[in-house]
Amino acid sequence: MPPYMILVNRDHPLNPYYIPPDLTEPNIPFYAPGNDPRRLLHPAAASAAEQLFESAHQNKIYLWGISGYRSYERQKELYQAASGRSTVAPPGCSEHQTGFALDVSCASQGYELEESFAFSPEGKWLASHASLFGFIIRYPKNKESITGFPWEPWHIRYIGPEIASCINLTGLTLEELL
Repeated sequence: MPPYMILVNRDHPLNPYYIPPDLTEPNIPFYAPGNDPRRLLHPAAASAAEQLFESAHQNKIYLWGISGYRSYERQKELYQAASGRSTVAPPGCSEHQTGFALDVSCASQGYELEESFAFSPEGKWLASHASLFGFIIRYPKNKESITGFPWEPWHIRYIGPEIASCINLTGLTLEELL
């Protein structure tokens, strides 16, 4: 099984010491300062993100990377700051720790991660094209009871083009597929 087919959620947490090998910075616009770990992705996801963002740009859609890799310790800080709210993954339960997840936004959304992104031209384009590049909208609307997380139209996850297309066509979640 390819490494990107790893399932990470509250029922399948990562080891606190897990750090993906060979994290790299894709050549995409990021709304994060230089040398920030949020700019890093697994090489397969980084390459696919470059292709996705280039295709978007060719279609006059301007996406921005907001957050890629996130360490266990950083997730722990975010979780504690959120006082354990269910909208924030506990440490070890965030896909960002794998390097295969990327939060995306755009200028019209103020680079924020809000549900309204789904209704923007950028969000609509992302939802209809992400699977062509191996990404899925990981936490779809009305699937909260399956994924354990609320709808996040900005959160994409690399799983390869074949599986992404299957999920896109069937409407299944990664949990249902695996």
